[in-house]
Amino acid sequence: MTRTDTIVAAATPPGRGGVGIVRLSGPKVPEYAATLLGELPLARHATFAPFLDGQRQPIDAGIALFFPSPHSYTGEHVLELQAHGGPLVLEALIARALELGARRARPGEFTERAFLNDKLDLAQAEAIADLIDAGSQQAARAAMRSMQGEFSVMVRGLTEAVIDVRTHVEAAIDFPEEEIDFLADRALMDRFQLVREHFEAVQQSAQQGRLLHEGMTVVIAGRPNAGKSSLLNRLAGYEAAIVTPIPGTTRDLLRERINIDGMPLHVIDTAGLRGEADAVEAEGIRRAQAEMHRADRVLFVVDAVADPDAAAFQGERERLPPDVPVTLVFNKCDLAAGLPMGDTVSGPPRLLLSALEGTGLDALRRHLKQVMGYQGGGEGGTISARARHLTALARARTHVGEAERQLRERRAGELVAEELRAAQQALGEITGEFTPDDLLGRIFGSFCIGK
Repeated sequence: MTRTDTIVAAATPPGRGGVGIVRLSGPKVPEYAATLLGELPLARHATFAPFLDGQRQPIDAGIALFFPSPHSYTGEHVLELQAHGGPLVLEALIARALELGARRARPGEFTERAFLNDKLDLAQAEAIADLIDAGSQQAARAAMRSMQGEFSVMVRGLTEAVIDVRTHVEAAIDFPEEEIDFLADRALMDRFQLVREHFEAVQQSAQQGRLLHEGMTVVIAGRPNAGKSSLLNRLAGYEAAIVTPIPGTTRDLLRERINIDGMPLHVIDTAGLRGEADAVEAEGIRRAQAEMHRADRVLFVVDAVADPDAAAFQGERERLPPDVPVTLVFNKCDLAAGLPMGDTVSGPPRLLLSALEGTGLDALRRHLKQVMGYQGGGEGGTISARARHLTALARARTHVGEAERQLRERRAGELVAEELRAAQQALGEITGEFTPDDLLGRIFGSFCIGK
């Protein structure tokens, strides 16, 4: 894709540092480079040179790297200036590029140009942002695998399997005069079976990748003084929340980000749930209820000494979100003996724990991984994936399932082919083959400027 404008941005974070990088990309880069540096540097050679202003005076001196099109990150001419990392120096270099005719890059525009110029697909582009944002070594390794194209290869293999079935069906439609009923062919049903198995493998890997990237959001809820803040402190590993015997100490939301075997865990401590509360505490309770609606799971903490039958949970049950699963955590189990665990089949899961002593925390961590389906480790081919990838995979799988149903029940070739076409298009959204412009805007708009 040919673009007439040249963009510029700092590729290093704001602030002071030993080195700061300014990046330019576009058709005018050779011209601007010759003006900024006095001459165009050799391609892909680190060149020490002064960076000149409009009066041919040095703004700074540093390393210049020129990457001619198409052998660059964006597929366009690219120039990188490695200067001293002061914000005034970097802004002066950007201002000089703007004087020459460049414009400031939008967030993610360098990577967007790489995508539009077929240097990488959409899944690889998103993996770059995931690698930058990785919160664990497992997440970084998974993002690296996706950035190198492993996830894209998996999706393309699945797409080819869908196309193979679609080709068989459309051939049967195009040649109805053949005596053989291709739609009744057992081999066709076997192909559907292979596609289902392929979906299972890709979705499993993508689900693990999404957990590595986005993690799990857990809201700690319960009555005042049940031990919610103590549990947060135990999970965080330090005194993140104030703990006192006074009911209602926590009035606002407290957030901590930790990880369990590489899976990010977003833990939110909330105000104690009770009927009578002052205006400030009532607002805290309202915020707690709002967070519970957005959570993956609610840990409802029960005082095992004062409330061994979990009456507090029964009293709050109707006000909890019906579609968010709950785990009952009986705290202070070191002070209570012989707790009845109750019905854990039809009721919510129950765990015994002592936030004071730390007993039961390992069981809680294992429980959270289990309910999310997280296998841990980030090895064995786990790739970086996002919620939109899982949504597209689920939609494609639904279309394939509907195609198989139409084939089995009606032998309606045209309907089967249409469902398979829709499945292929849903898979194409993952790599960017079929992607609306507004989705591209949302994806690249979440990148940092200069990337």
